[in-house]
Amino acid sequence: MKFRLIIMNFLQFFVWGAWLITLGNYWFGTMGWGPTEFGAVFLTLGIASLFMPTITGIIADRWVNAEVVYGISHIISGVAVASFPFITDANTFFWVMLFAMSFYMPTIALANTVAYNALNIAKLDVVKTFPPIRVWGTIGFIAAMWFVNLSGNKASENMFYISAVASIILGIYSFSLPKCPSQQKASEKSSFIELFGLEAFKLFGNYKMAIFFIFSMLLGASLQLTNMYGDMFLDHFKDIPGYADSAVIKYSTIIMSISQISETLFILSIPFFLKRFGIKKVMILSMFAWVLRFALFGIGEPSGFGLVYIIISMIVYGMAFDFFNISGSLFIETETSSKMRGSAQGLFMMMTNGFGTMIGALGSGIIIDKYFVDADNTWQWSDIWFLFAIYSLVVAILFIILFKHKHEPDKIKEVNH
Repeated sequence: MKFRLIIMNFLQFFVWGAWLITLGNYWFGTMGWGPTEFGAVFLTLGIASLFMPTITGIIADRWVNAEVVYGISHIISGVAVASFPFITDANTFFWVMLFAMSFYMPTIALANTVAYNALNIAKLDVVKTFPPIRVWGTIGFIAAMWFVNLSGNKASENMFYISAVASIILGIYSFSLPKCPSQQKASEKSSFIELFGLEAFKLFGNYKMAIFFIFSMLLGASLQLTNMYGDMFLDHFKDIPGYADSAVIKYSTIIMSISQISETLFILSIPFFLKRFGIKKVMILSMFAWVLRFALFGIGEPSGFGLVYIIISMIVYGMAFDFFNISGSLFIETETSSKMRGSAQGLFMMMTNGFGTMIGALGSGIIIDKYFVDADNTWQWSDIWFLFAIYSLVVAILFIILFKHKHEPDKIKEVNH
């Protein structure tokens, strides 16, 4: 059973990794579309994350087995992604992407539901067994990045076909996984607020929780900045004399994958940092890691110390991404009641992957288009990255001032994951 779930998790993120990091190369290099529209396309991830996971969750809870909802969602999103190469204008691409993401984004949560159910049926310890299985999702994402790069498709429409084929295969494969029946009868009544998990918004009445969720949104914006522009930034050096034949440009997507490799390694260090420094300081470390991530890109180039800066930027990404997401999840576990916990975790994801994505995607696209693209379509990359670094620094300083939280080691130990 563990091997079958490894296959599911591997393909789950292989599907996404095949195009998420390299979409900018296709968008600007192959199609010649603009920055504002590019920001709008990444906005679809946030829009889809706001409502579709809840809707598919309700369907899986009440009417249709989760593995069936999961499989159908992947098949539909796969077909939609396969249609991307046939789109010739940015506006149409936005709507088709929104449709595709409306079915892909819910599968991230559904994959966990299906996995937990299968492990319980197999009488395996979910706490100990699931994390090593989930790591294969990150490996799948990295594998897709490497495959697209090495096959010469990082700016080609073939990246979408690769993703679509994997998505459809996963959709069909999921029907063979253990049945995950609905747990709530359709006749059972719930209020609209309970049904959509909106009761967690009551937590905004608590100062500390409100500050936490607001900064979760602001950090979510930072994540999208690196997804949107990282590979495109490395690839732009091919137009600079002396760098055209650089391995960094040729294998830019593989260089970017160091970030995901770092992510898997930093996960292992989190227990030490949490025990030693506490949740708030770990969150602050994450925020300053984002400052370094962007600032090092600002001074990076494909040779000498410039290349060292780029590599270090990739490495600190693991701290930037993992430290806030995991310590934030743990903060919710320690600060909310068991009745509210599930909804609160959902709100955390909504603020980071939903509203945060929307702010980062749309805001960066408009600002870059207006202030950092010259008349000859040259991007002022150093200025762009320094602006992102300043944004992250302001967020970090405000968080230090506004977020009040006392480190209680015993409270962390009591959390049962």
